Amino acid sequence: MSTSAEPTPPTGVHGARARLRATLRGGGQLVGTFVKLPGADVIALAARAGVDFVVVDLEHSGLDERTATDQLRLAALAGLPALVRVPAVDPGQVNRLLEAGAVGVQLSTVRRRADVEALRAASRYAPHGRRSISLAHPSAGYGGDGLDRYLAAEAAHPPVLVAQIETATTDDPLPALLTGVDVGFVGTTDLAVSLGLSSTDDPGPLLRRTGDIADAARATGAALGGWVAERSAGALGRCGLTDARYLVVGSDLQLLGAGLRRLAAPA
Repeated sequence: MSTSAEPTPPTGVHGARARLRATLRGGGQLVGTFVKLPGADVIALAARAGVDFVVVDLEHSGLDERTATDQLRLAALAGLPALVRVPAVDPGQVNRLLEAGAVGVQLSTVRRRADVEALRAASRYAPHGRRSISLAHPSAGYGGDGLDRYLAAEAAHPPVLVAQIETATTDDPLPALLTGVDVGFVGTTDLAVSLGLSSTDDPGPLLRRTGDIADAARATGAALGGWVAERSAGALGRCGLTDARYLVVGSDLQLLGAGLRRLAAPA
């Protein structure tokens, strides 16, 4: 019988990151939604429903950082992996959100390689980045495991990074934008607007652009992701996301609205 100790499986935020990456790299599909409403109820409902993750949205919502921080902490306690979407890289904000329990960061409107490098630098500790270190936060167990163990866990399971591509053109080639991130995410609505498409136009240009993003993701080892209004074969096909492994479906607001419309519909 071997006397060597088995590696301790990661727990907490590091365990959640490991599980998400294992699914993405194994060819599975993760399904979540955007959180735009404040408060604890939507987090609790999402956790009970069994979605794979949520994305707390600091780009298109009225949420402030304090509210997002509270929601991230609740999600961590509920065992619900929660990322956060930001419109731009503010290193201090990214650090605080990760310390609160975010398993990753989704960056909107990535156009340049410099955007990705800034995100990686803000989300990783030296020597791989420039994130400021503290142990006085939930993700570090408030220092209970010590500095060395925390840094080792962060190095082994760094934050999940999602680069959102949503413009008809980018300043740098797509492979340069997706190298070093976990997910290349198609922002389908913004991308359609950038391409000059209406909801009734031929989706061909959108499908071609999504195909280019998918090819770049495949070439760089990133998973393809994207947003759809509903999880159906038709919706995925119209956006070119049939093979996406990281799906954000609607938002809490959209899901609530759909339910209310069904309620108000004639019997």
